[in-house]
Amino acid sequence: MGKAMPARERLISAASLLFYQKGYNTTGINEVIENANVAKASLYAHFRTKDDLLLAYLKRKENNFFIDLQNFVEMRVQGRDQIICLFDYLLEVYRDTDFRGSWSTNALAEISKDNEKLRKEIADFKERFRSYIKNLVKENLYRDDAHSIANKVYILFEGATTESYLHDASWPIMEAKDLVKTMI
Repeated sequence: MGKAMPARERLISAASLLFYQKGYNTTGINEVIENANVAKASLYAHFRTKDDLLLAYLKRKENNFFIDLQNFVEMRVQGRDQIICLFDYLLEVYRDTDFRGSWSTNALAEISKDNEKLRKEIADFKERFRSYIKNLVKENLYRDDAHSIANKVYILFEGATTESYLHDASWPIMEAKDLVKTMI
């Protein structure tokens, strides 16, 4: 018989589902506890505050995002395809999940501007993603304007993510992909 998932992991998994589906502010702690099937004491043994749980959620989502994205990109032939396929990945995410846009941007919109710890985590993730794209562009295009192209690809990816959720349609992803093809 398989080993039961530890309470901490169940809490993060429940929070991940609820925060993404319902939002951080509208998800109550009791709802997370019930979904995770743990005692309230277990929650507070692992997370002092709801913000600490949100931080764990953000870190898990970020880790999973980079693993999935890197695996997806590595399946492509080196060159332009490894950059263009970022939008194929986004399209798959849009089609295969209960897509609600960017989990990090959604969380950012719900936290106080004064919450430096969470804002920094989100900003650091966005910067790591931008750096990932920069490295991808440098490794695949060998151009002097790689930094500028990477920034544009990043902005197009972020915009396509938000607009696809807003319009409940894939056309923003497809249009962003077409723009990237013309740039590179």
